[in-house]
Amino acid sequence: MIVMKFGGTSVANCEAITRTVSIVESKLAQKPVVVVSALSKVTDLLYRIADQAAVRNRMETSDLLDQLRSRHIGLAHDLMADYPSYCHEACAKVNEICDSLSSFVGAVCALGELSERSKAVIISTGEYLSSNIICCTMNARGIKTGYMDARKMIITDEDYLKGEPDMTAIQARVPGIVSAAYEGNDAVITQGFVSATAQGEPTVLGRGGSDYSASLIGAAIDASVIEIWTDVDGVRTADPRKVENTKCLEKISFEEAAEMAHFGAKVLHPLTIEPAVKKNIPIYVLNSMNPGGKGTAILQNSFIEDGVKSVSFKENILVINIFSTKMINTSGFLKKVFEIFSTNKVSVDLISTSEANISVTVDSSQKIDNVISQLSEFADVYVDKDKSQISVIGKNIINLRGLLRQTFAPLADCKIYMISQGASYVNLSFVVDREVMTDAVRQIHKYLFEDESGN
Repeated sequence: MIVMKFGGTSVANCEAITRTVSIVESKLAQKPVVVVSALSKVTDLLYRIADQAAVRNRMETSDLLDQLRSRHIGLAHDLMADYPSYCHEACAKVNEICDSLSSFVGAVCALGELSERSKAVIISTGEYLSSNIICCTMNARGIKTGYMDARKMIITDEDYLKGEPDMTAIQARVPGIVSAAYEGNDAVITQGFVSATAQGEPTVLGRGGSDYSASLIGAAIDASVIEIWTDVDGVRTADPRKVENTKCLEKISFEEAAEMAHFGAKVLHPLTIEPAVKKNIPIYVLNSMNPGGKGTAILQNSFIEDGVKSVSFKENILVINIFSTKMINTSGFLKKVFEIFSTNKVSVDLISTSEANISVTVDSSQKIDNVISQLSEFADVYVDKDKSQISVIGKNIINLRGLLRQTFAPLADCKIYMISQGASYVNLSFVVDREVMTDAVRQIHKYLFEDESGN
């Protein structure tokens, strides 16, 4: 079996879904398990519905719910105009899901209170809408497709908006559910992003979690390959939205891919790699708008050559500087500091220490007020805002002669606030002012990948 995950842009409209169904049809011999995201921009719409319900804005939520329903009903008619019975089935499902959501949102409006559980119910609706429509479309076009509810398979803890998967429960459930759904069918389909607790309480895996869903399912069924279908030709040497003349990478290691995802690359969800690594399942990043393209293969380290693969970045980060003379010659100080981050569920990217100072970087979207307050009880804490992190990523970069010169030569006029090299020798990261980040990334990329002087 193979797992094929299709993101929002791959299921954005009639043309995109028609192309996606054709891609699936070409892989039927490999018994595809299809994982789909919500239609492009639908999850954003659902977040708006949740936010408006929380402030009891019934008129706005009603308008947004109408937009949600009409887009999916219209899409079903576009896809299945020549298959009236399947179109009727899809529209009935859309109306059923939208009616249920409308009732739920109405209850939230009445209360004027949006719990994390309620938010998870609302924002996960898009995947149920898209998966039902695509399932009907596949059946209409002669691909017998079994439907699966991801909440029966992807089991998490009770963190409703960023569930932590229970690998043991997932491994126990998924193979049997997939096998049963495949009886008499050519393919099966389910939702990405969506999950539930062991008691059936709705949760989600966090934004971008459909990749993670695909990897979890792939690992559970020992898939031969996991395909991530998106709107780019694979993993590139930098984000093409920021940098010109980027190159598509033919293959990278699991470790390199994990570093790229963690340090800002937009192609994969940061957690996607882990389940696949444990089962040594190759991941391919492919372009649904160019199905004939090679894409990028993510493979075991032994198949990958040494060298720099990409320049990644996180555009908006905070640098937290912690100073205390109490840490000099004192054991347990670092443990105390990082227990505070852990307790408050604030994840740290880079760490730098000296005799009496610890500097860490965190994403600016995280809530750090409690962290700062608790650290300030025993240390002086300063937060530098409007900073960006740039990471040069590759295999065994410590062995590359002149890498520091090549990386920092274009940055002669930039302030560098922090430098960190990972113990795995896969990344070299540093922090600059946010206002210079884009130019810095472009210059470094040019020097490393385009200029002869940088090769």
